[in-house]
Amino acid sequence: MTGVPGTDAAAATDPRPPEPSVVAQGLTKRYGDKVAVDALDLVVRPGEFFGFLGPNGAGKSTTIRMLCGLARPTSGRAIVAGLDVAVDPVALKARIGILPEEVNTYERLSGWELLVFTGRMHGLPRREAEERAADLLRVVEITEEDRHRMVVDYSMGMRKKAALACALIHAPRVLFLDEPFNGIDAVTGDALRRVLVRLTERGVTVFFSSHVLEVVEKLCSRIAIIHRGRLAACGTLPEIRAATGHAPEAPLHDVFVRIVGGAGRDAPDGIGWLG
Repeated sequence: MTGVPGTDAAAATDPRPPEPSVVAQGLTKRYGDKVAVDALDLVVRPGEFFGFLGPNGAGKSTTIRMLCGLARPTSGRAIVAGLDVAVDPVALKARIGILPEEVNTYERLSGWELLVFTGRMHGLPRREAEERAADLLRVVEITEEDRHRMVVDYSMGMRKKAALACALIHAPRVLFLDEPFNGIDAVTGDALRRVLVRLTERGVTVFFSSHVLEVVEKLCSRIAIIHRGRLAACGTLPEIRAATGHAPEAPLHDVFVRIVGGAGRDAPDGIGWLG
């Protein structure tokens, strides 16, 4: 696929371990007296499909915003794609792609125009932007007919696919996804998953936040769980199962619920007036 980086051949012969794609060191964000993210330490390696989980309000989106240079940390440091996020946020944008939970884009452009425009905004020559747009529209399975329709007429699933294509057109080294499967059907979800797996096979790092634990369990090579702003667990699923005393075949749902405290487990079994 044109425009998506592959593994660098020179790096394959370099005996040194590759530089991490994402490093968080004591990353902290406070809003007044509220601590949204509390001294978070993370290391994500190149080509990982890294799951970043937590209950609502745990600090996931705030962490992603800091790692992308969209929010300034109160303290701590983030290094993404080899760049200190606080020192060089503009250069960072050329090395990362972002698919936020809420897709907001230029709705009065066609899908084709949107991708070419995004490529041009990233500094690509028009011909290259058009070539990459054509490749990406095919890969995310937006048809020849649909690419010439305005985005305002797209379904939620099509908007997500177009937004993912926009996030990829400049060949980022790290891709941040915040709830990419919200509001889309199973067919669109399968198409997106195929694209994401292909990206990691080519060396792109995917930093993936989702509440769909079955998808995380299936796709992610390592997982971090954040709870009340603090890192509660990090590792492969077998490692986290072992650390929490679960059986080797325990589903991620059970592991997750135990780690975050089983919210609501002390509630009564039923509601009287429902029978």
